[in-house]
Amino acid sequence: MEEWLTRRWYEKAAGFSLLRPLAWIYGLVTRTRRRAYERRWLRTYRSSAPVLVVGNLTVGGTGKTPLVAWLAERLGARGLRVGIVSRGYGRAGSAPRAVDAQADWREVGDEPVLLQARTGCDIVVARDRSAGVRELAARGAQVIIADDGLQHLRLARDCEVVVIDGARGFGNGLLLPAGPLREPATRVRDADMLVINGPPEHSSLRDSVFVVNAVQMSLQAAQAHRVDGTSPPVPLATFRGQRVHAVAGIGNPARFFRSLRERGLDPIEHAYPDHHAFRAGELEFPDRLPVLMTEKDAVRCRGSAGPRSWYVPVTAAFSEAHSRRLLELVARKLGLESNAGG
Repeated sequence: MEEWLTRRWYEKAAGFSLLRPLAWIYGLVTRTRRRAYERRWLRTYRSSAPVLVVGNLTVGGTGKTPLVAWLAERLGARGLRVGIVSRGYGRAGSAPRAVDAQADWREVGDEPVLLQARTGCDIVVARDRSAGVRELAARGAQVIIADDGLQHLRLARDCEVVVIDGARGFGNGLLLPAGPLREPATRVRDADMLVINGPPEHSSLRDSVFVVNAVQMSLQAAQAHRVDGTSPPVPLATFRGQRVHAVAGIGNPARFFRSLRERGLDPIEHAYPDHHAFRAGELEFPDRLPVLMTEKDAVRCRGSAGPRSWYVPVTAAFSEAHSRRLLELVARKLGLESNAGG
């Protein structure tokens, strides 16, 4: 069902769909809710620390997590204490909870564990992002990044950055469930910056006026790390020309498989639903080929992955001009000093 929906959302042009009436109802609810906040019929919470929201308009992976890590590292390099708030998708419980290096992903979510390991920032997970932001401010955060908080309208924000996957774009342009959009594509106009992950190949981006002022991001993978940590990382080029098992339980598995092929690997594709909880033995294939997975998948496999299992972390990368432009905008909107650095 998920595969069928994804294909219909992203590979087919919008045509007749029995889901269109549901999409119309979804859109009506979305517009009504946003109007209620705009007219202050519903109250927002404004933090004492400036808030940067990084989110997406579509269902599925767009490269948002690497961008959050990149921004946290750049802001931290300016001497700022950065906090990150996340919903902690699929975790047990809803109350705010701090994420530390020993946190169990089942209790806080896989992406917060990844971000904590990558950035070392204070991270709080909370279904109510406003409560999480309040907790981070109390812990001394000077700047707070809300990971995937675009539709959490109760949280007032000082800056919004929207991330779009260049290969998928806005899909068929329809709202859920007839299409992949959480909000209409025109919502991009209200954001402070649009970041496009990868070349804007999808027709919805090539023909869109929204992308004219966007900045271009790419995801770079240089090394492979053993999931069990028993040996140092090796260059990803070590596997060039080899047949490998490629495992991805993320929002856009095809992007991971494509990245391996672009680097000269020959992947046997194993796609799983986003945030898939791997069972014991699920990654034991009847051969001796290496098993490569994403960093987010490795969070859910530690303790059960065998010695053939490797994960491939990716980092966000920008041209110098686009990096400067994005950081200067963020600094200005957050009320930081004008020199954003590189």
